[in-house]
Amino acid sequence: MAGPAERSRWEREQARLKAGVVEQDTEKWQKDPSFAGLERVGGVDLSYVKGDDTRACASLVVLSYPALEVLYEDCRMVTVTAPYVAGFLAFREVPFLVEAVQRLQQEQPRLRPQVLLVDGNGLLHHRGFGVACHLGVLTDLPCIGVAKNLLQVDGLVRDELHREQIRSLQRSGDTFPLTGSSGRVLGMALRSYSNSCKPLYVSVGHRVSLDTAVRLVGSCCRYRIPEPIRQADIRSREYIRKQLCAPLGVRPASPESSKKEAELEDQSDA
Repeated sequence: MAGPAERSRWEREQARLKAGVVEQDTEKWQKDPSFAGLERVGGVDLSYVKGDDTRACASLVVLSYPALEVLYEDCRMVTVTAPYVAGFLAFREVPFLVEAVQRLQQEQPRLRPQVLLVDGNGLLHHRGFGVACHLGVLTDLPCIGVAKNLLQVDGLVRDELHREQIRSLQRSGDTFPLTGSSGRVLGMALRSYSNSCKPLYVSVGHRVSLDTAVRLVGSCCRYRIPEPIRQADIRSREYIRKQLCAPLGVRPASPESSKKEAELEDQSDA
């Protein structure tokens, strides 16, 4: 468990890095309606060995755009030492993801992603600086936070009004803003897949506007979860399974089995 001194240090570090967040589009391709010029989209994930919160696989994948075919993957077993503390997940996981981006830059710089999709939040965070912001500032890559569940901050709650808003999302691409008690729009709820009524919660990480983030996430979805994050998750789970050489770790997640899982999840969501 992190002590008061460590939490205070983390808060100071978050505040320092937060000053570097850019909430606007900075790339030419972002301003094109069809994202002309965007060729490589990255996704990152950390999957833990079942029953062990210190052993994990850090995964980075790069997909072609718009075909969404995997061009590059990097999976490494890592030892996680920082404790989990709500609001400070980045200090536990981001160092391994930064290392993965640096390895790619050194080994195959031509495959460097032009944007990263992160399984987590960006500005939608207790102190406005989630994992997607943290990773974006440290790598200087455009980053987008994509969360499966609503982080209840600044008055955002999963109450009946929120559930009613979710029910109003009738088609893939439908959205509603996540407006906090402060009056600030912290992100957007997006129905990403027609067969799934569970939304995604999209927020700005770094060097991207919220509108661009939502459009790009939607364009990367074959199922509910955008393909770069889905592939990073599939491959990290499969890597753990192979490393353990036994059915003790996470359940197998081959592309074929995960396709079936995605279809079953989307059917159960309806």
